[in-house]
Amino acid sequence: MSKQYDRDYFQRWYRDPALKDQAIGGAARLTRKVALTVATAEYHLERPIRSVLDIGCGEGPWRAPLLKLRPRLQYLGFDSSQYATARFGRSRNLHLARFGDFEFLRPCAPVDLLICSDVLHYLDTRELDRGLPGLAELCGGVAFLETFTREDGIEGDTDGFKRRPAKFYRERFAAQGFAALGSHLWLAPMLRGGTAALETAD
Repeated sequence: MSKQYDRDYFQRWYRDPALKDQAIGGAARLTRKVALTVATAEYHLERPIRSVLDIGCGEGPWRAPLLKLRPRLQYLGFDSSQYATARFGRSRNLHLARFGDFEFLRPCAPVDLLICSDVLHYLDTRELDRGLPGLAELCGGVAFLETFTREDGIEGDTDGFKRRPAKFYRERFAAQGFAALGSHLWLAPMLRGGTAALETAD
């Protein structure tokens, strides 16, 4: 049976009291990620961020901490979970789409911050390769592409996890024009020409 991103899935991996702050959606951990991504994007853009696109957003947990930091930003999320988009679509601006749909889907102008957190290592290679060019086109600042590899010590949801080498992702991100900034952060192709030599890991 195929993996289901339903209410039970999100309850287990994001809200199980037994996991406390080590859960995927632990509040303290997420707050740190949000602060890191916002600061990095604003450093490179040299202004406050105004727009966020969250691909594979689940129930949209990034939305509230982002708006707490930047109340005026526009948040737009997409996920393949019918449960999450039906339950939270209207209140959190979430919409139904698979990753591969971004081969053609262009729902907005390039955003200041693009998030694709804990998604890519669950995708088949064909779907990943279909959607990735769209992410490069839709990112106008910094992308947070949180991805884990076979070199990492993986805990948590390993159902469907693709044990690929880190090189697999580095080569694909670089081929789309992203520049590595570290800590799962990547500079948009359109900003690569404006960085100092040691601001990227390339």
